[in-house]
Amino acid sequence: MNRINKKLQEDKKLLSIYFTAGFPQLYDTVSIIKELEKNGVDMIEIGLPFSDPLADGPTIQASSTTALKNGMTTAILFEQLKDIRKTVSIPLIIMGYFNPMMQYGIEAFCKKCAEIGIDGLIIPDLPVKEYTENYKAIFEKYGLINVFLITPQTSDERIRFIDEISSGFIYMVSSANVTGSQNSFGIIQNEYFKRIASMNLKASQIIGFGISNAETFNQATKYAKGAIIGSAFIAHLNENGTSEINKFVSSILE
Repeated sequence: MNRINKKLQEDKKLLSIYFTAGFPQLYDTVSIIKELEKNGVDMIEIGLPFSDPLADGPTIQASSTTALKNGMTTAILFEQLKDIRKTVSIPLIIMGYFNPMMQYGIEAFCKKCAEIGIDGLIIPDLPVKEYTENYKAIFEKYGLINVFLITPQTSDERIRFIDEISSGFIYMVSSANVTGSQNSFGIIQNEYFKRIASMNLKASQIIGFGISNAETFNQATKYAKGAIIGSAFIAHLNENGTSEINKFVSSILE
């Protein structure tokens, strides 16, 4: 069984952390992953930096720019992660845009992911229809889960279709905005969370965008299996480097 699905079966609310590979420094990737696992994070999304990250807010965009300036590439990331499964057991997901993956070669990219122990991919700009028609068989060949995104604007019909083809969890975007931290969720977002919860989907939902502290984590996980924190953790890395990751995680799980 894929590590993502094993983790989803656990009787707990899941904390997933996103960070940009190659940030703050080029070779921080592995040490950040190890520290996050050591301090109780359930899943990690490793961001593959891209020059035109349309869905990302200013904090993650800036981290991508820094990572690219540091020299991060797809090939370097794979080299950094080649021995990661000797020390890390939690699910690892690469989140990135389709263009760098196409440049690498989709099948070559998936094959390499499988070799180093990546469990899934999140590709915000890969349309569901294109995935199912052209790439689903390749992902399945290499045991990779493709995680689909939904937003408050996604129709019930489309959500049910995504649920039908999902083999892991559904990434539930909390708002139609780009990524970024906020201190609490409003009525509209809570109504959206309730609406999706009431649909009784077969795939678990994990909420991302706007989770930044214990309050927003607890609000999100009241209705979903887990929550994803990205911008707030990137901001922590920007201020503290790779030290005090333990304090960041414990502030969320307090």
